[in-house]
Amino acid sequence: MSFQAYLDKIEEKTGRTPRELVELARERGFEGPATKAGPVADWLKEDYDLGRGHAMALVHVIKNGPKISTKHVGSTGVHRDPTDTLWLDGKATNPVKG
Repeated sequence: MSFQAYLDKIEEKTGRTPRELVELARERGFEGPATKAGPVADWLKEDYDLGRGHAMALVHVIKNGPKISTKHVGSTGVHRDPTDTLWLDGKATNPVKG
């Protein structure tokens, strides 16, 4: 599953875009590189029933923003992403499909 696919699935499961969840995380004090994954994962499990893998995808965005490694960009594997910048504003409005 690609990184973007994780975020799209989070949106399906929660009814919130990744950007909305990042804002809610900020309101809870989760922001920036010092953010610990455990408390974020616990919050997402309790409020949205998200599993650890999906929570970790969102933790990455909370800590690092929407940029990801180019390791799988343009590759042909199942983890490929079409770009190194994740779309946080909802899958229906994503201009890059893939």
